[in-house]
Amino acid sequence: MPNQNVLNQKIAKVAEIKGLISSSKAGVLVDYSGISVEDDTKLRKELREAGVRYFVEKNTLLRRALNEVGMESLTEVLSGATAIAVSDGDETAAARILGSYAEEHESFKLKAGYIGSDIYDAEGVMAISKIPSRETLLAQLVGSLQGPMQKLAATLSALADKKEEEAA
Repeated sequence: MPNQNVLNQKIAKVAEIKGLISSSKAGVLVDYSGISVEDDTKLRKELREAGVRYFVEKNTLLRRALNEVGMESLTEVLSGATAIAVSDGDETAAARILGSYAEEHESFKLKAGYIGSDIYDAEGVMAISKIPSRETLLAQLVGSLQGPMQKLAATLSALADKKEEEAA
C-alpha cells in the first residue's frame, strides 16, 4: 500500500500536468531516448525561447492527466521514454521544433500530438511541423498583397498624369 504522502504528491502532480495540458493550445509527445545531454540541452533552450514548456514525466501520471482532460486516445502511445511539449502561444511551435529535431536525430521520435481538441498521430505532427510560424504566414500575406497594391497605385498615378497632360 503506498504511503499517503506519496499518493498525495502523485495526485498533485497529475493535477499540475492536467492544468498544463488543459490550458495549452497544443502539445506533442515524443520518445527522447538515445539523445545526448548536449543535444537535449540545445533542444530545451530552443523550445524555451519559443515559449514551449517541455518536460519528462512518468507514463502513468501522463495517462491519468490525459484521461482527465478527455484525450484518452493519446494514452495509446505512452510506452517507453516519453516527454511532452506544451505551448499556450503558437499552436505549431512545439511540432515545428520537435519535428525538425526528429528529422536530424534518428533516435528522437514523435509519438503523437494535439492542437485544441484535435488529436494527431506521428505523421500528422510531422505534417504540422512543416507549417510556417504565424509571423511568417502574416509576412507572406502582406507580401502577396503588396504587389497588386503597388501595381494599382502605379496605374492610378499614370492615369492621373495622363489626365493632367490632357487638361494642359
